[in-house]
Amino acid sequence: MCLQSLTLLIIFTLFYSHAFALKKSYIVYLGSHAHPFTLLSQAHLDRVAHSHRTFLASFLGSHQSAEDAIFYSYKRHINGFAAVLDDKKASEIAKHPNVASIFLNKGRKLHTTHSWDFMLLEKHGVVHKSSLWKKARFGEDTIIANLDTGVWPESKSFSDEGYGDVPARWKGSCHGDVPCNRKLIGAKYFNKGYLAYAKFPSNSTFETPRDLDGHGTHTLSTAGGNFVPGANVFGLGNGTASGGSPKARVASYKVCWPPFKGAECFDADILAAIDAAIGDGVDVISASVGGDAGDYMNDGLSIGSFVAVKNGVTVVCSAGNSGPKPGTVSNVAPWIITVGASSMDREFQAFVELSNGSRFEGTSLSTPLPENKMYDLISAADGKAANASALQALLCKKDSLDPEKVKGKIVVCLRGDNARVDKGQQAATAGAVGMILCNDKASGNEIISDAHVLPASQINYKDGEAVFSYLNSTKDPKGYITAPNTQLHTKPAPFMASFSSRGPNTITPGILKPDITAPGVNVVAAYTEATGPTDIESDNRRTPFNVESGTSMSCPHISGIVGLLKTLRPQWSPAAIRSAIMTTSRTRDNTRKPMVDATFHKATPFGYGAGHVQPNKASHPGLVYDLNTGDYLDFLCAIGYENKVVQLFADDPLYTCREGANLLDFNYPSITVPKLTDSVTITRKLTNVGPPSTYRSYFHAPLGVEVSVEPKQLTFSKVGEEKMFQMTIGATSEKALGYVFGELTWTDSKHYVRTPIVVQLSS
Repeated sequence: MCLQSLTLLIIFTLFYSHAFALKKSYIVYLGSHAHPFTLLSQAHLDRVAHSHRTFLASFLGSHQSAEDAIFYSYKRHINGFAAVLDDKKASEIAKHPNVASIFLNKGRKLHTTHSWDFMLLEKHGVVHKSSLWKKARFGEDTIIANLDTGVWPESKSFSDEGYGDVPARWKGSCHGDVPCNRKLIGAKYFNKGYLAYAKFPSNSTFETPRDLDGHGTHTLSTAGGNFVPGANVFGLGNGTASGGSPKARVASYKVCWPPFKGAECFDADILAAIDAAIGDGVDVISASVGGDAGDYMNDGLSIGSFVAVKNGVTVVCSAGNSGPKPGTVSNVAPWIITVGASSMDREFQAFVELSNGSRFEGTSLSTPLPENKMYDLISAADGKAANASALQALLCKKDSLDPEKVKGKIVVCLRGDNARVDKGQQAATAGAVGMILCNDKASGNEIISDAHVLPASQINYKDGEAVFSYLNSTKDPKGYITAPNTQLHTKPAPFMASFSSRGPNTITPGILKPDITAPGVNVVAAYTEATGPTDIESDNRRTPFNVESGTSMSCPHISGIVGLLKTLRPQWSPAAIRSAIMTTSRTRDNTRKPMVDATFHKATPFGYGAGHVQPNKASHPGLVYDLNTGDYLDFLCAIGYENKVVQLFADDPLYTCREGANLLDFNYPSITVPKLTDSVTITRKLTNVGPPSTYRSYFHAPLGVEVSVEPKQLTFSKVGEEKMFQMTIGATSEKALGYVFGELTWTDSKHYVRTPIVVQLSS
């Protein structure tokens, strides 16, 4: 080849590579489908896909270019496609009148704290073997879908023993390497969005709905796992495990893959999974994933969940693990049930004992120390390797510890930055015999049970300070870690997890998020046997059950409860179900005092939403705040979306935003008023779902706020009857700036319909 030809080839290759690199994966949302019939033939679906290619071809110049660019065509309930485009073409497409929105195929994270600093509904969790379980027949008529890392089908939690035929309405299926049965009735995977973003070629790792991570099996079994006697984690927590709806049918939709640039689950895959799940016939979608809160029209989970709710499917999502920092809550769309995480009254205790007689309660699932004796203690900072900083060593980061200094000793590490289990691995690699993991200040009293690779215990911040003080005060520090044991009826419980993302809602401050909290700390549930309990490559242990923590774990608790309510109250809308869960929740712990956070300061609705879930009471709430599709469209109009965009969302070219649509009158089961400077009047509508009765209103006004309710009494004579009331809220002359909290309760002495009030006072 001549030099000139070689130069031209290099220039062409560089140009082509640069041009390809500039292309990104986008989602083009065209609104909902208005299919003329329920049963969609393949020919009809092919025509929908063809229409998407034709639309894109008008911008790219040919059908072939459009076909090459599109990697998903959403054909059943969601109308749109995902394609690889350059920014210029994306901008041109955004201007087309038939486009509701176009946005980047964003990546999300799983909401578990297992990797970065999960309980079935068993006795010491949320649901006792109670009247709700029995009345709802353990959720047997419900189909629960899980969007996650897949499923381990061999788990006993997915046994179909005692099950009848799969419901005739079910249209789903299982991929070849995950066998279906009468319990696990669906397993699919969606990877094209992940691969388009990462620019990976596909291989067998990305072509299976099997759970190679553990997260998906854990969350799905929490929502709908079957009864499994003798469940335990290395002998701890022994008992009968079950999901919230133990007799529900379950289906797994794998949308999350190994992390790439910090992201695991991509919007294009999530939309494809939701579109499939609706078509398959699910009743509940549980999604323990999320990212930063954003515009509802530029968020795949928000759009997909709207379409699901429009089709009668309840969507439950995790609030996120970015707490306790304010304004971090994610999945804030008002048609989603957003779930925070709190503790339960069961602990796996492993005490730390010092030679000066001090004894501190900690937690662990690790093996005991080899000998019953005091061991030498060393601060990880004092055990630092020559090339590591004191801070790196204190955090027990990779290669930060000197084996000559820590061998045979118990190393004291600080929580934060890297994974808790990784700290233990680093200590073990350096030859330590054990590890004491001390909370940082932000983590406070929240201690998490992990199956560390060496004997270990995690202790709270105050106790950690005492251990470090001891290390600094003696020349020959010694200590011991007791073998872990299971302790029930611990107090106080529940309290808010420090990691649980907090309000206020940064997208729509007038909507309180999260909605509810549920157990998300030290949760026992089924697990994959494809990896060890720490997910560390060198961890060769396998366990059919594991303990995990995160809002990923609290989310499926609520999903399981929704499954019970779906069976018990099939006529209830997704909004009615959410209202029942929220208005019957509690804000006091098992000491009968107000719930606290991980620092033992009083918690607020920005952490727990309406409160901690009480499933038995949710089955008979008395009254509900209901919402329908039209109400959600009014919401979009009220917060400023253009009429033409809402028309596409509504799938109605004649839809017009209702004049006077006001966010204050959106019939949500919480009342939030941001930036109150004068008095405002709020309208709500209650629907009777109980026996005829008369309800009276009582309220606890937020500090510095005057509240009045009219009428003060509502009488309902039949199920389905609706009554409206108005609440006027104004600032007093002695107001203080910032957020203040109160509550409104309607009661007939049998039912207590409680609604949180959140007011931001402004000057």
